Amino acid sequence: RLCGINLLAQCKSALGDLSRIKRVVKLGGFVNASPDFVDIPQVINGCSDLMVDVLGDAGRHARSAVACPTLPLGVAVEVDGIFEIS
Repeated sequence: RLCGINLLAQCKSALGDLSRIKRVVKLGGFVNASPDFVDIPQVINGCSDLMVDVLGDAGRHARSAVACPTLPLGVAVEVDGIFEIS
């Protein structure tokens, strides 16, 4: 969820406000996880759910969620997003 808040904050900073977002095209989620951790999609659900909560139907999107043995700077979760804007 926090990754989603940060994505939307970056959108607002770049666009001036969120009204220019026509839709969320895709989110990509990366989770720093051990090989036996299998709940990767559930970790990324917080971000996906937030997009729909904030943007309504425009927040519905395609998504990938993958486990990684390590992420930059030791972060636990990283999410990237592709947004269609006007």
